[in-house]
Amino acid sequence: MTDSFALLDEPRQPWLEVEALKTKFLARSAATHPDKFTDPTEKKTAQTRFAELNTAHEILRDPKRRLQHLLTLERGRKPDEVHNILSATADLFQQVDQLLRAIAPFLAQREAETSPLLKAQTYPQALDWLDQVTPLQKILNQTLQSLDTQLQSLNQNWNCETLEPLFHQYSYLQKWREQLNDRAMRLGF
Repeated sequence: MTDSFALLDEPRQPWLEVEALKTKFLARSAATHPDKFTDPTEKKTAQTRFAELNTAHEILRDPKRRLQHLLTLERGRKPDEVHNILSATADLFQQVDQLLRAIAPFLAQREAETSPLLKAQTYPQALDWLDQVTPLQKILNQTLQSLDTQLQSLNQNWNCETLEPLFHQYSYLQKWREQLNDRAMRLGF
């Protein structure tokens, strides 16, 4: 397994400054960009290196993926995918789940409608649903920001046992945020 931290010369730690990481990535990728080489062998090597740097940057800039990668490197295996929802996020899960289930029939009916006039008549109800989605999106964003703060505080003193629950929380919260963002976008049309 490729060590993304080593590729971008970053310490193995839970929190990284994303802007500094981006700057380092851009400098390294510019130096190895395949378009800089004309020799086919050098070009192929540069393409491989460039792809590795891109992948490393994608992994390290996302907290969930960074934690998964860090845990995998430290333990020699990926973190378990099957786990319980932490009590801290169980209530939020219930709220998100109930809202997503409630919105689903409305969106299915609205998206199946072929008449522009009938579709336009659903707009007020879509706004009502959107008014319920927006506060949950804010809560999820605040909770994710809180997790970011936790990660920052762990940089000097961390272990796999403290990181794995945070990885799982990021997994759930990011998934729920994506689902709510999808519904918000679909409600807006």
